[in-house]
Amino acid sequence: MSVTTTGTHRDASAIVVAGLTRRYGSLLALDRISFTVEAGQTVALLGPNGAGKTTAVEILEGYRSRDSGKVSVLGFDPADGGRSYRERIGIVLQTAGFEEEFTVAELLKLQVSLYPRRRDPDELAELVGLADRRRTRVKALSGGQRRRLDLALGLAGAPDLLFLDEPTTGFDPAARHHAWELIARLRAVGTTILLTTHYIEEAERLADRVAVLRAGRLVAWGRPSDLQARCGLPSRLSFRLPAGFTVDRLPPMSGSLRAKDADIVVLTHRALADTRRLTEWAAANCLDLPELTLTPPVLEDAYLSLTGEPADDDR
Repeated sequence: MSVTTTGTHRDASAIVVAGLTRRYGSLLALDRISFTVEAGQTVALLGPNGAGKTTAVEILEGYRSRDSGKVSVLGFDPADGGRSYRERIGIVLQTAGFEEEFTVAELLKLQVSLYPRRRDPDELAELVGLADRRRTRVKALSGGQRRRLDLALGLAGAPDLLFLDEPTTGFDPAARHHAWELIARLRAVGTTILLTTHYIEEAERLADRVAVLRAGRLVAWGRPSDLQARCGLPSRLSFRLPAGFTVDRLPPMSGSLRAKDADIVVLTHRALADTRRLTEWAAANCLDLPELTLTPPVLEDAYLSLTGEPADDDR
């Protein structure tokens, strides 16, 4: 049985999912997943290809049916929310089609006209960094500029909830950081955001909560720092052996040691103690360790652990 209401309060949960299940023949794409997104939160949905991310998002958007479970988005059941529901959400797909002969300004003006609550087209162009491309036809835009136009169109109706599917795919580093700043500003004014991304750094930087899907099951939910702590992963103590020294001359340390020529990595759960032992050894031998770094586990490490994907040992 699904949840159906006629509206939502500003401080209510923006998304409530309970026991959501979806099958495609014998394939169980979503296996009784449950989570809640509070209004104003940014949530990143992570998982390898085939994990069920797209199916989950399309159900929340109202474009795909579910087999069982309860879903409430902004107080509506997306399956039958109709126009009232769609007027309150924005969707930025991973790929979208445009009328190539429209200019940026014409396309934004047309999109804005479809909503009762509207953003100013010129303001939207400025917001996504296309102010100097307003008179440019879509066919003349670069891939990154088209992606910015995608984002502007998704914001046309001043949505309470914004769905972002791989929002910075195709962006160069500068454009990606600009998009991150924009998403942070939207969050600051209370927009709820659900994004899918393959950039773990993007999720770590933007998300209040992270959901990790694997083979249709929700294997982790929480703040990025919670997921890192939950996995109990070691820190990486990295350094380069001084000339003339071999691994057998190092002091004993609690972590496991990996050596590649003179480059040493110690995976340790006692980072402070092993770092102190190493630096005391270096001082006693009048050595300098200029390449010494201590790196705590990051969200990418937790993600790889949760999804079972192979890690890059050279990281």
